[in-house]
Order: sequence, then structure tokens, then C-alpha cells
Amino acid sequence: MHQIVLIIDFGSQVTQLIARRVRELGVYSEIIPCTKATPESIGKMAPKGIILSGGPASVTENNAPKVSPKLFDMNIPILGICYGQQTMVQELGGKVDISDIREFGRAKLKLETSCRLFSDQWKIGSEQDVWMSHGDKVTELPKGFLVVGSSPAAPFAAIADENRMFYGVQFHPEVIHTPKGTEMISNFVTDICECDSNWTMSRFKEDAIKQIREEVGSEKVICGLSGGVDSSVTASLVFEAVGDQLTCVIVDTGTMRSGEVEEVVQLFRDNYNIPLVHRDASKLFLDKLSGVTDPEEKRKIIGYNFIEVFEKEAKTIGNAKYLAQGTLYPDVIESISFHGGPSASIKSHHNVGGLPEKMKLKLIEPLKELFKDEVRQLGRELDLPASFIERHPFPGPGLAIRIPGEITREKLDILRKADAIFINELKNRDLYQHIWQAFAVLLPVSTVGVMGDARTYECVCALRAVTSTDGMTADFYHFKMDDLADITNRIINEVEGINRVVYDTTSKPPGTIEWE
Repeated sequence: MHQIVLIIDFGSQVTQLIARRVRELGVYSEIIPCTKATPESIGKMAPKGIILSGGPASVTENNAPKVSPKLFDMNIPILGICYGQQTMVQELGGKVDISDIREFGRAKLKLETSCRLFSDQWKIGSEQDVWMSHGDKVTELPKGFLVVGSSPAAPFAAIADENRMFYGVQFHPEVIHTPKGTEMISNFVTDICECDSNWTMSRFKEDAIKQIREEVGSEKVICGLSGGVDSSVTASLVFEAVGDQLTCVIVDTGTMRSGEVEEVVQLFRDNYNIPLVHRDASKLFLDKLSGVTDPEEKRKIIGYNFIEVFEKEAKTIGNAKYLAQGTLYPDVIESISFHGGPSASIKSHHNVGGLPEKMKLKLIEPLKELFKDEVRQLGRELDLPASFIERHPFPGPGLAIRIPGEITREKLDILRKADAIFINELKNRDLYQHIWQAFAVLLPVSTVGVMGDARTYECVCALRAVTSTDGMTADFYHFKMDDLADITNRIINEVEGINRVVYDTTSKPPGTIEWE
């Protein structure tokens, strides 16, 4: 049994980043919602350490989420982050108030004294960049705590009770905007909690295969295959677990990229000996999407109809009881907190918030606590071909969420051509592997242009290319202007229906990677 650092989730949008930082240290981490963090459940897990996450609530509210006070009597090291610090302070007899001055974004932390959490990192009296996101602040410490660091709006921005191994920070060490945050988490996990760095993706693979076998037993499984890395890794993992009990199904929704279905079918059949069913359901999906403009409704329509097609296929192959999906954590956290925590919903995903409430098939989602780069690591462990592992992410709803407004077959044809040119140019220029995701969007806007001395009034195409590691945060790719100019010229010259191209320079946050 591997050692565990338990993360108690109070609904922060970046809770999974804490788990990610711990895993990067070679230590297994697991997230549970604050609503399920009972002393009994924690005792069974026997964690080496506990981290209390941030969250959108205020501890000053009557119904603010909290943990049992008994948690602090279990002789386990605890690190509270942002809301986690505040709720720990309040439970232990300190005081938290609404701050007159809020801190969002970069701030300066001044180290007042030393403690094991900051050992070998920051000198006493020095000021370091940290990332804040709070409207409340600790105003009175519980007995046993000392102030370790302060910021302009948080006099107790870092605190410690070394005897009980309780630590709290108002800032977020898990985000990249706190430059030395990873080292601080490392001090907590490896020094204070005394964890061994022996958890690997190979170990995750073994555990996942065992869990799938135990859950499925002798039943049949179908896997929704899109050809992207997520569904491909899921298919390979499930096949390792249950062998010929698995059948993969690829559904042509009519919203796929140019040649996508044919390419995926060929790639999969060339590399695997797994039964693969190809269903053309484009008429069903496009008829259902006709006239729909709301992006949430689009996702739900696609989610519902995917399940309808899968349930029919499940009967055809012999009453399969399970549906395997390549759902990742960024999909889940943007749709709804699957841990049961109080996270804010950003948008539904067709395979999470877009699924019908009542389904005949039971879901298997072995990747739902992994980030994209972790999935790629798992793919290498499973010996997947590079052609699968290195593909850019492609959303399950496909081009339906890259056409804001009403979807028509004509718009889909225009977008397919523009998108194919964009991706082709990236590959020709050796840029594809330097970009995490790239795609074209067909805007519901027409503009005046001039072609061959004649007036045109055609669509605007937006190009989107981002760099990222986990999909939770992203920056736009900084193209050379000559590259953008050449790509623009090709699209306008070769795609009838587009006379203007723009480039999206929005980061995530505040935007999402996809437009809908």
C-alpha cells in the first residue's frame, strides 16, 4: 500500500493542482470533498499528511463548509491553503474577518521567522512573490501558532504550530505564479510528513487495471472512441484489464474534423486487435442541433444522443453493462465538482454535465483525476503509438462548440477546411508539437472585404493556439507575425466563405481554451 497525502477539497478551482504538485514529488495524493472528510474515513485511509484546499466560500458565513474538529486531534501534519488556513484557524479558536483590502493576484510575502515549511528557501526579512486570492483574512491566531510571514493585506499570511505540525498559508503555493510554491509543498510532504517518493505512473496503471477488473468482473464494456489521446488511453487501459470483453465504438456526429473518422478508424485498426464499431450518426446529431444556439444546450444534446447511440450498441454486442470514457479532471472541475464539493460550475462537458441523469450503462472513467500530461505519461506506459499520444486535444462535441450560434452543414464545411489548413501549416512549420492545442473557430459575424476588385460579405474565422501542461491554465502561443500572415492568406484564398481572420490572444483564465 502506497503512502497517501490526503487533500480535503473546499471547492477551489485549483484543488487538483495541489494533487498534481504532490504527485510530481513521487507521492500519491487523493482528493475527497470536505463533506466526506469524517475522522472515520480519514482513519481508514491513514494519510501521512493532510492539505486543506482553498474555496469560494467565506468562513464568516453561517453555512460555510468545514471539517470535523476531531481532525485536529488525529496527530497528522496539516497544511491549510487560503480558505483551508482560515477554517483551520477558526476551528482551533482563532479569528477570521472580512478584509478591508482584498488581495487577488501577485503579492509580496515578507518572511518574519523561520519554520520547517520554508526551510532553505527564504531568508528572514526577505520578500518573495506569491499568488493571492482572498477577501477574508486571519486576524487572531489560535494558541500555539506563530506568525511566519505577512503581506500588505494579510498580517498572518503564513503561520505555524511546529509542535503539532500545523501550518497555514493565505497564498496559493500550488499555482505557478508562486515561484517557490513547489519547494514549499515539497518541504511539507517529504520533510514534515516524511513521505517516500515512490509513486509513479506505472503504479497508477497497475492500480487502475486492478480496480477496473474488480468493478467489471465478467461483464462486457463498450468504450467511446474519438481517436484523441484520452479515449485511446482509456481503451488501451480497459483492454489491459478485461481483454475481449471490450468493444470500442466511434460515432460520427457530423461535427468531426476533415477526414477525422477515417483517420481514427485506420490508426486504431492498424495498432490494435480490439473490436471497433463505426457508426455514422451524423443525421441524428445535426437534426437535433438544428436551430440551437445556446452552448450549454448543444453540449447536453450531444451528451444525451451519445448515450442513446452507445446504449443501442451495448445491446447489439451482447448487453454490455459498462461505458468507458476518457473523462479528465479539467472536464470534471469545469462541469461540476464530482467529489461533491462546493466548486463553482464553469461549463458543462458533453461527457460530464451533459449526460442524462438516468442511464442504463454504468460509467467507467479511469482517468478522471488525471491531467492531460499525466494521461500522455500513462499512454507511454501502455506503449501507445506516438500518433495517438501526441495528438492535440479535440473536444467530444467537436466542431459544434467551435461555431458560436446556429450550426449548419454549410458552416461545418467552411470550418473544416479552415481548420485543416491551420493544422497543416503548423505541422509544415514544425510548430505543432510546441503547441498544446490549436483550432479554428467560425464566428457568427460577417464583414465586408474586397476580392478581385469586388465586394465580399463573408464570415470571420478566429484562430486559437495555446500552450499549457494541464488544461487548467493556458497562455496563447506567441506566433511570429510572418507565420500568422501566411496562414491567414491560405485560409482566405482557399476557403470560400471566409474573408477575414483574427487571432485569439486570451489566456486561461480569464477565458477558457474552447470558445463554448
